[in-house]
Amino acid sequence: MIRIACVVLFAFALIFVGIQAVNLYDDLLPVGRMWETPAVRSHEQPLPVMAAGSVPWTGGEALYRTVDPETLQPPAPLDDPERIVRGARAYGFYCIHCHGPQFDGYGTVGQSFAPTPRDLRSAAVQALSPGKVFHEISYGIPDGRQPPLATTMSVDERWDVIAYIRSLGLRE
Repeated sequence: MIRIACVVLFAFALIFVGIQAVNLYDDLLPVGRMWETPAVRSHEQPLPVMAAGSVPWTGGEALYRTVDPETLQPPAPLDDPERIVRGARAYGFYCIHCHGPQFDGYGTVGQSFAPTPRDLRSAAVQALSPGKVFHEISYGIPDGRQPPLATTMSVDERWDVIAYIRSLGLRE
């Protein structure tokens, strides 16, 4: 019995010495361990003071979301050739998957929807005001398949796509 107690006591002493060695190693280590990084204990660090003017109080996306779509106007003319070229490129990134290369709603993804996405060259779409199209691209269509793209596309890219859609004209 004494022999077992001595073995257990020796094991505990060995574990204790091992833990103390690891603690000493951690104290002398020039870099911190994972449990000491700011990523794990960020709540213990003081929050940095934000520079004045770093949070906008006017303009931005909220301005576009709250304005009446019928009165919203593009910041630059939609018939600018450079804007149309940029719009074609953005259409290829963001829109072609649903609306398709023929702008008729039969893209790779759009053809599986019922109903299919709107024909961008239809009279109904071409008659919409630029602000209304901007709102539909940015914030989606309620009960529709148009996803909101305000967090995906920049404001300029959305206006460029609208310029490109306008340049297509009506389907014959």
